[in-house]
Amino acid sequence: MLRNGKGRTPRPPKKASNIEKDPVGVYCRIRPLGAEDEECCVEMISSSIIQLHAPDGLKANRNGEYKEMQYSFKKVFGINTTQKELFEDIARPLVKDLIHCKNGLLFTYGVTGSGKTFTMTGSPGEGGLLPRSLDMLFNSIGPSQAKRFVFKPDEKNGMEIQNQVEALLERQKRDSQPPVPKTPSSRQKADPEFADMINPAEACKSDSIDEDCCYSVFVSYIEIYNNYIYDLLEDAPFDPIRPKIVFSIKIGPDVHLNVAISCRTIYRPIFIIWFPGQKKRRIANTQLNRESSRSHSVFTVKLAQAPLDADGDHILQDKSQVNVSQLCLVDLAGSERTSRTRAEGSRLREAGNINQSLMTLRTCMEVLRENQMCGTNKMVPYRDSKVTHLFKNYFDGEGKVRMVVCVNPKADDYEETLLVMRFAEMTQEVEVARPVDRPICGLAAGRRHRNQAFREELSHRLQERGAPSFTINDDPAVLNQLIESLPPLPCCELVDPSDDQTLPRLIEVLERRHQIRQKMTEEFNKTGNGQFSASFQFDGDHSAKENLLNDQRSKLSEKERLLANQRMEIERLEKKSKTLEYKVDILQKTTNMYEQDKRSLQQELETREQRLQRELAEKRRMEQRMQGAVTDARLKWEKECERRVNAKQLEMQNKLWVKDEKLKQLKAIVTESSGAGCAPPEKPERPSRDRDRNAAQKRSASPSAAPKGLPVHPMHRRSHSAGGEKWVDHKPASNLDLGTVMQPIIPNALKVSAPSERALSKCQMYVLRHQELGSDGEIETKLIKGNVFRTRAGGQAVQFNDIETLRLESLQTPLRGKQPCSPTTSRSQEETLLPPLSFL
Repeated sequence: MLRNGKGRTPRPPKKASNIEKDPVGVYCRIRPLGAEDEECCVEMISSSIIQLHAPDGLKANRNGEYKEMQYSFKKVFGINTTQKELFEDIARPLVKDLIHCKNGLLFTYGVTGSGKTFTMTGSPGEGGLLPRSLDMLFNSIGPSQAKRFVFKPDEKNGMEIQNQVEALLERQKRDSQPPVPKTPSSRQKADPEFADMINPAEACKSDSIDEDCCYSVFVSYIEIYNNYIYDLLEDAPFDPIRPKIVFSIKIGPDVHLNVAISCRTIYRPIFIIWFPGQKKRRIANTQLNRESSRSHSVFTVKLAQAPLDADGDHILQDKSQVNVSQLCLVDLAGSERTSRTRAEGSRLREAGNINQSLMTLRTCMEVLRENQMCGTNKMVPYRDSKVTHLFKNYFDGEGKVRMVVCVNPKADDYEETLLVMRFAEMTQEVEVARPVDRPICGLAAGRRHRNQAFREELSHRLQERGAPSFTINDDPAVLNQLIESLPPLPCCELVDPSDDQTLPRLIEVLERRHQIRQKMTEEFNKTGNGQFSASFQFDGDHSAKENLLNDQRSKLSEKERLLANQRMEIERLEKKSKTLEYKVDILQKTTNMYEQDKRSLQQELETREQRLQRELAEKRRMEQRMQGAVTDARLKWEKECERRVNAKQLEMQNKLWVKDEKLKQLKAIVTESSGAGCAPPEKPERPSRDRDRNAAQKRSASPSAAPKGLPVHPMHRRSHSAGGEKWVDHKPASNLDLGTVMQPIIPNALKVSAPSERALSKCQMYVLRHQELGSDGEIETKLIKGNVFRTRAGGQAVQFNDIETLRLESLQTPLRGKQPCSPTTSRSQEETLLPPLSFL
């Protein structure tokens, strides 16, 4: 149904962007398996592929089959990877890009207890990505670092340049302010726990730094706790009872609608500032991790740089030439399930906020991927979380984004690890704009070195002439004033040989310059002597104060050394106590587990012993019953075999009697024509059981000879095969061809090797040729005949009527001493069975 009204203007198609983009670099680091964990569910296949397999007792899908899944990364770091190797592959290129005015983002992601904080911050002797990145940055820009307040933030994510006078006034104003109360040992001395964070042999620097620029570093260290931002570099003393002061540094949009965080300039050693902030992070002991991070930490390094002027002496006072780049190092808190951590109260709230922020990050990645792959323009929900709001600069801007996925291979984290792998697989499909190179200022290279060489040469020449030497650090304005105070030299060009004015004028100027120089030398010597006497007196006072100060310092050092030794001893004892408590707890749990296993095994042993006794008793009873049954069966079968043997003997005797009787009748028929005077042979006596029971009784008299003449069939009917019915002649394939003269010939017969309903429906009669071995060892062929009729169910049935038997006998077989009764080689006998049979 169409709606009448004003039509909507279609959205204009999105123009194809020509900006080159790179995918997010996703790396994977596998944590070593703990001593208490036995089963591993993560396997490293190659340098870029890992494989997850379901642990024992967990079915990965509904049909009960265990499913193995493989995930690919830019690079996979195994359990033997060191912190230096991880830094060289992941963070070192980002620091180089930071020096070359390119932004970067590096964050860790994974389940709680997977090693994210260790990867980012490290431990004493094994510094993580963050301290190594700062160490490389300051080692690279150290000689070219500008003085304080030369670069000043403009609160719009940009920088302003101040001249030397403004910077000096700003420094004096800041130094004259009263110091803020601080914690006792936060800034004066580095924590001994982190004193050896980075091995000096592993220090590195960038060789591609632009020496014709001045650099200034600004840092900020914040944590996002319960979706609130807190400043970890706040100079106010830390009160563990009162909550932290909410992050007061201004956060607002810059001219590019990005998030701007005001940072502070760093000139002192960075670790002295970073360590107290690191200790202020919120951590807690949970069921899954003894030191679980309860907040997201964001350490931002902002590097401002500007080129020197043409003389290579001062910074070029042009704001358009200032380049600002920043590197963000984020340690995300781990996702966790409250069913496993059993969190309550504040811990439950912390876990909910952590999971909610990570879910918002996942949603942003999904929307970004959909917009890039499908060309849509959906709004990315960056503002739903503080973490994603800070990430907006990097995903919507330009730079490099890298993620380190930390994986714990133990079987208990298998389901959470699957979700982390899916997020990593999706993040690799998100692309970020590739950073462009900064424009060249157009000044000649090597300006700083030329200026230094000029100053050194000038100072050397002044020393040779006896004038005061000016080092590189002296003010060049004073030197220029002294040079300009001398009278200028006149024109020394001689045009006419008779010119008598040029040389006298030059001599006069030179004499005046010589007089001024002598006066300056005398004044300089007088001032130098005064300064020397004042300096000598000052040196004496300074030496006395220095000696007193050295004595006080020696005493203070001794006290500090003693205090440090005591503190280290206390820390060592506390660590030892915690270790012993942890071991005792583990041993107690192990003992309880072993006791429980012992009780269960003992109960199972007693149950099995009782079952074994019952089975042995049942076995003995069964053996007795079997022995009785075997004895009864043996007696029974002995009697049965004896009975069957007797019956078989009687049956064979009856068959022999029948054969003898038939042979006698046949002999009588054959010899009938030879003469009637032949006496009929005696009829053999038929064996009887009465003879066996009573041997004294006499045998009955032999029956009289059969009447003369041909035998006649008593049924007086024609054979069924002589009619006009249609027959089914069933001759199995296993029947043998005996080659006899007499063969059954059935007209209108359908010969088959196996009966079928189709064949039976076409015929009215059925005959089966069956062969079996007779009692005399000869093969008998039986023709089993029957009628075919239709059943009520629609099938075919056969009702058997009679059987015709064809048997072949050999004349060479002796018949118990009897003579052959006929020269014929074969005979056919037809027998009728009662009653007839039928089958369906």
